[in-house]
Amino acid sequence: MSQSLVELDGSFGEGGGQILRTSLALSLLTGRPFHLRNVRARRSKPGLQPQHLMSVRAAATIGQANVRGATLGSGDLVFEPGEVWPGKYTFSIGTAGATGLVLHTVYLPLALRTRAASELTIQGGTHVTTSPCFHFLDTTWHAYMQLAGLRIRLKLIRPGFYPRGGGVVQAAIEPCSELRGVRLGEVGTITSVTGFSAVAGLPEHVAQRQARRATNRLEQYGLKVHIQHEKWAGGPGSVLAVELPTQPAPSLFFGLGARGKPAERVADEAVDQVLAYLESGPAGVDPHSADQLVLPLALAEGPSEVRVAEVTSHLLTNVAVIRHFLDRQIACPATAGQPGEILIT
Repeated sequence: MSQSLVELDGSFGEGGGQILRTSLALSLLTGRPFHLRNVRARRSKPGLQPQHLMSVRAAATIGQANVRGATLGSGDLVFEPGEVWPGKYTFSIGTAGATGLVLHTVYLPLALRTRAASELTIQGGTHVTTSPCFHFLDTTWHAYMQLAGLRIRLKLIRPGFYPRGGGVVQAAIEPCSELRGVRLGEVGTITSVTGFSAVAGLPEHVAQRQARRATNRLEQYGLKVHIQHEKWAGGPGSVLAVELPTQPAPSLFFGLGARGKPAERVADEAVDQVLAYLESGPAGVDPHSADQLVLPLALAEGPSEVRVAEVTSHLLTNVAVIRHFLDRQIACPATAGQPGEILIT
């Protein structure tokens, strides 16, 4: 494997933590060290925050890596990978930082660079803003990973919301000898949706109001709707999730509660995403899945062709990072904010 140092500027593209996570994963997969400057330069709190620091430490732990600059708030990082080892690992973020983003950092190296199963326990936030919640991962992401040939099992031990955190997710990752390319086009006509409205440490009427608002809006759009109420331990927090029976993988959209935020706004967050997706045709995979699919498909045998409902800056940034590490033709001939395609040859 090549040992040439990859130089990266963390201020390009969307300028967030995805540049870091993709670089860590590809460094472990290719054996190439990297130097990332201006870490998360476009964020209100630039540099390594707790969840990003844990992603670095998790990658270094599974990959026997040497690291410089892995401190809270650091804007400059050097990562020199070693051999990836399977095992039982526990990573505690210590805040409500997103457990799913730590998982996204290490799942591919553990699946593709080891010959034994691994078990991860990740502690932190399971339902927090600007990151995939557990139920999205377990529903939509998991289904797409299966299509590509990955075997990953997820389990929610305890939910964790901002600002308290305290959630626990477990992941079992099987070794994978080869990823498959996929072709994903139209997802079919959507006439009905399901979902849940959950509260943890809050009155049940909050869940009822969330469900009522979502049901009313979705029925006005002409959909059949079934949203169940759930009461979870822990919290405080709430979530409203809507699942669409798209093919070949279901699409889940969600909204999250916050202090002072009306239950109706939580429902509106999820429903607005659903309606925007449906208004796109729906043209293909949801915007959140698109940028998460491009990395495993860039490592897969054979070509891939994926229609996406919306090309996002996250997707375009991820493609740019992948090109620094891999000699693979990846085209995304569309403008950000519009439907498009990912073509990997």
